Amino acid sequence: DELTQNIEQWKIKRLIDNLDKARGNGTSLISLIIPPREQLPIINKMITEEYGKSSNIKSRIVRQAVQSALTSTKERLKLYNNRLPANGLILYCGEVINEEGVCEKKYTIDFQPYRAINTTLYICDNKFHTQPLKDLLVMDDKFGFIIIDGNGALFGTLQGNTREVLHKFSVDLPKKHRRGGQSALRFARLRMESRNNYLRKVAEQAVVQFISNDKVNVAGLIVAGSAEFKNVLVQSDLFDQRLAAKVLKIVDVAYGGENGFTQAIELSADTLSNIKFIREKKVMSKFFEEVAQDTKKYCYGVEDTMKSLIMGAVEVILLFENLNFTRYVLKNPTTGVEKTLYLTPEQEENHDNFMENGEELEALEKGPLPEWIVDNYMKFGAGLEFITDRSQEGAQFVRGFGGLGAFLRYQVDMAHLNAGEEELDEEWDDDFM
Repeated sequence: DELTQNIEQWKIKRLIDNLDKARGNGTSLISLIIPPREQLPIINKMITEEYGKSSNIKSRIVRQAVQSALTSTKERLKLYNNRLPANGLILYCGEVINEEGVCEKKYTIDFQPYRAINTTLYICDNKFHTQPLKDLLVMDDKFGFIIIDGNGALFGTLQGNTREVLHKFSVDLPKKHRRGGQSALRFARLRMESRNNYLRKVAEQAVVQFISNDKVNVAGLIVAGSAEFKNVLVQSDLFDQRLAAKVLKIVDVAYGGENGFTQAIELSADTLSNIKFIREKKVMSKFFEEVAQDTKKYCYGVEDTMKSLIMGAVEVILLFENLNFTRYVLKNPTTGVEKTLYLTPEQEENHDNFMENGEELEALEKGPLPEWIVDNYMKFGAGLEFITDRSQEGAQFVRGFGGLGAFLRYQVDMAHLNAGEEELDEEWDDDFM
């Protein structure tokens, strides 16, 4: 599922940010990445040997930190019962220190990446090594390729740097020139029947390879070939319309088969790299159109968007991937009344936000607002789109609309809604005066 993958990517980006800031004592931070082809017993043996070698570290503080990290790593690996997850395993472990050299936090993070990782890494350092995680995020959409010409067809996928041939077959079509003993009309009819049967077979195989559970399983399709077959296929009624809608580019290549696959990848590189950029521009253009027409089926800003989400009015929430707000659930110890605040880092520094009628409010919950949205948006029946500030439209959304907005299921007058809430607050205050 594309949205699930986008959420996994977003979580990895957040994790990278946190890991890159961390610093350890000496070589006490462990970065361990195990591809699916490795054997866990071999990794466990290596960790045991490393523990033995660590006794030679002269500094007692560093030695204890390294041995503690190695012990935690080994204990965490035991949970997998000598069986690696299908996509491999990523593990970061160690004690993070602050600027004064005091242990601030202990990390033990292990997870299976959302797609198979081919990197093997084991490093003990004063920082976590996150480059393999960053590599996971580079062009990780899966794209489908159909290479078709008069000699046969090939179906393949490209994901990151990994290409895979899913299926291929050859065909022997009648040439344009007939042999003796056949009438011209009969030969032409047989030739067209053969071509149509070939196109039908290609179209059917495209459905088999690129549609799973009634959904297209690739982010886009590239159709390539050296003859007119590629254009005829895309325009044909035989070609599934779900796949036709996903065609990003039709490419002329000099070869068929695997050589044509290689050439098609090279010629479509620019198109593939811009797919997310194009999608973001479409989403943002639709949002700005709603705003310009004042349809009242949109909202923006943290307060209005969160109110709309909680009341079930949001159809799709638009979330800036680096939104920096913290969500607090606060309770008044005297009245028992709870309220939810969404604060910027600057607002968190203002102690008045945690006071009410001279009393300090009790914090029941605290956490990053984006993470709360990602964990809870489905409970309100909403969809989710991540927005970056790398496109002009995305940057405008972040600067002018606060980096959080939504498409609404029905019209909501936000000014009227907020005015109604203020009246309720005044009535509530009068009851306690």
